Amino acid sequence: MKKTVFLFIVLMQLVFVGCTEKTKEPKAESAKIVEAPLTYLPFKTVSLADMSAFKEPSSNWQIVGDVYVDRSQKTTITSTAGTGVLVNTPAPKSRGNLFTNFEHGDIELEIDVMMPVGSNSGIYLQGRYEVQLFDSWGVKDVAFSDMGGIYQRWDDTKEEKGYEGHAPKINAAKSPGLWQHLKILFHAPRFNEAGEKIKNATFKEVWLNGQLVHENVEVTGYTRGTKLHEEKPLGPVMIQGDHGPVALKNIKYKLYGEERVTLSNVEMIEYDSGIDILPRFDTITPLRTVKTDSISAQMATGKRASKILVYSGNLDIPTTGDYTFDMEFLSAAGVLIVNKDTIVDYQLDKPSRFATVSLQKGQVPFKLIYNKISRYYIGLGLYVEGPNMEKHSLTAKQSYMPRIRNPKNDIFVEVEDEVIAQRSYFMHNGVKRTHVVSVGTLENVNYAYDLESGSLLKAWDGVLLDATPMWYVRGMDQLGVPNDFNISFNGGPEFAFLENEKSVWPDTIPAQVVQKQIGYKFDKSGMPSFTFKMNNTTIENKIIPVEGVRGLKRLIKIEGSEPIWFKIADGAQIKKLPDGSYIIKNENYFIDFPDENGTTPVIRNVNGRDELVVGLSAGNQSVTYNIIW
Repeated sequence: MKKTVFLFIVLMQLVFVGCTEKTKEPKAESAKIVEAPLTYLPFKTVSLADMSAFKEPSSNWQIVGDVYVDRSQKTTITSTAGTGVLVNTPAPKSRGNLFTNFEHGDIELEIDVMMPVGSNSGIYLQGRYEVQLFDSWGVKDVAFSDMGGIYQRWDDTKEEKGYEGHAPKINAAKSPGLWQHLKILFHAPRFNEAGEKIKNATFKEVWLNGQLVHENVEVTGYTRGTKLHEEKPLGPVMIQGDHGPVALKNIKYKLYGEERVTLSNVEMIEYDSGIDILPRFDTITPLRTVKTDSISAQMATGKRASKILVYSGNLDIPTTGDYTFDMEFLSAAGVLIVNKDTIVDYQLDKPSRFATVSLQKGQVPFKLIYNKISRYYIGLGLYVEGPNMEKHSLTAKQSYMPRIRNPKNDIFVEVEDEVIAQRSYFMHNGVKRTHVVSVGTLENVNYAYDLESGSLLKAWDGVLLDATPMWYVRGMDQLGVPNDFNISFNGGPEFAFLENEKSVWPDTIPAQVVQKQIGYKFDKSGMPSFTFKMNNTTIENKIIPVEGVRGLKRLIKIEGSEPIWFKIADGAQIKKLPDGSYIIKNENYFIDFPDENGTTPVIRNVNGRDELVVGLSAGNQSVTYNIIW
């Protein structure tokens, strides 16, 4: 019933727009709707075709085509000719830092970095405030000096000379030799007309490999290691070159000013929505009409009432250009109309949140329809990003407030003194898997295995599972949730009977293949092994921690009367490295064959993706390999 109400609203919103007009207005020329909505405006890219993007680079900096880190050697990186990768290889007489040609105040910076074993470098915002780059793989208790840390300040006159260092919230560092993604949202210090600092620099957000490691961290002054000892409104990005080797690529940024989109002449009309089918808006009586200076879901009146709030007014646009709008709802739906064009149509079954339009400087009319379908949830968020303008909210602070879980209700499954195998539902690539076993080891390296498909789903370290969704709010989701910092695998069939090496891998188990679960058993240490049959072929799969590193070893035994293929990994690109291991470029992990067991995998490309597969003949066969991340 609630869905029917909203779908009708979507159909009627055009009527609402034209309720006082007999003919439809033509689309305004200033509104250009992008067919494939962007979730954010494009970044500027630092060209790595040559060194022209940097000021007077010293010889330790070079542009190359690719890099390789030998994981058996400290602070060692080698490169191949080409373009697209920036590499620092310091030498005794060439250890210069690198500065960008552009200077910045507020900035959003994204960059991929690769750290050799034991290496050390840093990214300095405005050349003064450092986010640490360090090989912190496997570090248990991270400090400011670890990967993603905000480095400490230094004062020789103090008893404790180092101060104000900020450790990352978690260790999200990957293995040396893997590309790691860093995203920084930085707010520059502010100064008055006399040049006096009135506000400190702030790292609003720092993300490492998809994990938020800092939020709203103030720095009272420049951090240790910079040569720029005077804070200013602008400064270049500096990459440290005098410590250890490092490689960087995909450097992109947005520069932000202080201009914002604002609202003016806003009016809100409230309607009751607690009926099956809504009439035309011009045929029903509003509950109230009010002038307002803000947009907020909290303006819906009544306790646990279903309402429609219709806002209209002007968007005050400071600069001509493209603007991206983002709408969020809690158990609600809505429509955003700008210049009489419907740019966002958010439905519960097919939510479409984003739209990008070209707008002229000045006042632009808008209309926003918020359908508070649920009696129990209140939530409306409207955000905008524009030219040199950071994404910001157009709704009041209290308008969108998702339910925050009370930590007292948290239920975590943690390994203490024995291996744990926990059954649960499990989300993988947006699909709920119903026959999953998550295994936590004494080494705190964990994995999830799908009994139904016979495949590895994810791997992670730390806490085994957040089991709160299995119990909280009547346990409606029934989900076991791994740590956010994890690597995900294909999750489809890992074994297949192929006609030849070029056959397309099946997405599901083919109808002519009978797959049957035999079950799982535990060894003396508590580690399980999983067995299933595909036709007359028996496959046993055991997964254990790799000794001394963050990784998993897979031991697979196969007994069958016909040849079978095993897909070890797939990704956007798979490459064999000089040490014999394979790098999977997508989730970005290593596949390593530590034993001489006769396994000869093949890299093949099917439908634009690489696959690492191995063909196994009939009889008793085995495959052993490590997954390192």
